[in-house]
Order: sequence, then C-alpha cells, then structure tokens
Amino acid sequence: MDAFHAAEMGRAAMLLVLTLAGPMLLAALIVGVAVSLFQALTQLQETTITFVPKLLVIGGVLLASLPMIGKAMAAFMARVADMIITGG
Repeated sequence: MDAFHAAEMGRAAMLLVLTLAGPMLLAALIVGVAVSLFQALTQLQETTITFVPKLLVIGGVLLASLPMIGKAMAAFMARVADMIITGG
C-alpha cells in the first residue's frame, strides 16, 4: 500500500466517523440549545435537566439510525477487505 492509498483510507475512515456520529451530535446540539434556552427563560439551574433529555434523544436517534450505521460500516469493511485481498 502506497501513501496515496493510505491517505485515501484515512479520509474514508474520517468520513465514516462523521457519517456515523453526525446525526447523534446534531440531535444533542439541538436539544442542548433548547434546554439552555428553557433554563435561561425559567431560571432553573438544575444539572439533571440538561442530561436526561440529551440522553433520551441520543438514544432515540441511535436506534433510528442503526440500519444506516450498519450499511455504512458494512460498505467500509467490504472496501477494506477488497484492499487486503488485492494487496493495496
């Protein structure tokens, strides 16, 4: 494997990580902003108010995106296996 193929696999791996984690991070961002706005408007400063909604939403998004995650990881592994078989 030369440097170009190594860099290409690194780029593909980083893109895979962003694809897999992106929906959950975006959901956490939206819920975090909404909860922060709610806390600022009501002046409630309870720390559990921030964690519980994020945990529930991230869990729901994870369950909803599991088929997409499986397909993306299977495609990446097939690509890696092809590169291993062909020797680069």
